[in-house]
Amino acid sequence: MTLEEITTRIADLAWGPWLLMLLIGGGLYFLIRSRFIPYRHFGHALALVAGKYDAAEDPGHVRHRQALATALAGTIGMGNVAGVAIAIQLAGPGAIFWMWLTAIVGMSTKFFTCSLSIMFRGKDSEGRLQGGPMYVITEALPRKFHFLAYLFAAVGMVGCLPSLQTNQLVQILKDQFYIKQGFLAADADPFYFNLGTGLVLAALAGMVIFGGIVRIARVTGALVPFMSALYVAAALFAIFLNIDQIPSALTLIVQDAFSGDAVAGGSVLAVILYGVRRGAFSNEAGIGTESMAHGAAKTREPIREGMVAMLGPLVDTLVICTMTALMILLADNWSGDAEGVTMTAQAFGTLLGPVGEWIVLIAVVCFASTTIFTYSFYGSQCTAFIFGAANAKWYQLIFISLVGIAGTLSMNTAVNLIDACFALMAIPTMVSAILLAPHVTEAARNYWQHLNSTTQPQA
Repeated sequence: MTLEEITTRIADLAWGPWLLMLLIGGGLYFLIRSRFIPYRHFGHALALVAGKYDAAEDPGHVRHRQALATALAGTIGMGNVAGVAIAIQLAGPGAIFWMWLTAIVGMSTKFFTCSLSIMFRGKDSEGRLQGGPMYVITEALPRKFHFLAYLFAAVGMVGCLPSLQTNQLVQILKDQFYIKQGFLAADADPFYFNLGTGLVLAALAGMVIFGGIVRIARVTGALVPFMSALYVAAALFAIFLNIDQIPSALTLIVQDAFSGDAVAGGSVLAVILYGVRRGAFSNEAGIGTESMAHGAAKTREPIREGMVAMLGPLVDTLVICTMTALMILLADNWSGDAEGVTMTAQAFGTLLGPVGEWIVLIAVVCFASTTIFTYSFYGSQCTAFIFGAANAKWYQLIFISLVGIAGTLSMNTAVNLIDACFALMAIPTMVSAILLAPHVTEAARNYWQHLNSTTQPQA
């Protein structure tokens, strides 16, 4: 049995209907329990991102905006560019509808999980304040639940490895640059090219990764907003030029979501499961990784960080993933031989010409790089929790080494590895958040009462 077959079986087993109930059912529970508060205060969330309530003396490491940018750097990446293409190819356009659903309920999930990451921060072995599901569990839940913290951290060290990011970055450089520019023959053995490109990426990544969360936040804070704006602007321009086809594309998404006729052999459950699976990879709501980035924010108010965090699925899935999906459906290239990021690049090329392919190439380079930086932080946090903060540097060395070789993996192996780990990481994250949800609702009630009783401008 090959590595690809092994990872496929594990991922399919992990992403069963039970996980669908945990993620979507848990998100709906948070949605109802919060009385839709996160959705009614977008203005306040935007004010927080703009730095209106920042205070230099607050505990933490990075500002709200930087925490959001770092978390978005982990989510805006291959899930938006390659993941959407993979979802449409394997499960049909209807998978996008279920990705939308994960984002809508995921906003409430992130509000709860990231509020908890500030509310129950802990200290690592060197006494530094840290956040994330493992600290939430050990600081707030009885000892009998602490094994969940170690489960999350152990699986997180594997799930945050840069397999898909490097794989797809190497793929688009090969397909959209080296082969098209004549530097590499289309039938050449890709192994040595993939390995060499991966080693170069590893060297570049190391210069940022060893700078820690502050340097990572600084780099991602600069790159993510710019590249997101460029990518969305290019997609909107193409959509405007083909505006008459948008109703039929949206109709196809909705119809296939409840029929599965396009690809999945008529299995609606298969479409739902794969849509939720790709949606979770895209926005990471309920997985717990984003809690580690938001747990590093400089704030004393847990609800503030929860409000900032809930913007993630909105930007990531409802905006950027939708742009990618519409481009692929408008170009009508989703039933061809192209895979992942190459399919997305072809769609942009079909609708915008060569400039469209260059935009995707540049976007993938930035998105994949910033995701790699953020994932290195996540994996280091998991390592520090289990083995001590002083040993996190060994994880970073292993991480950078794997950046060098991950490009030689098949796309399916890379995707399945992450999917399996994310499924296991969701268990401790969602279970702890559901158990501790009353703490968030009480804190939210007190926060809004205090905000409304002051002279500060209302959101």
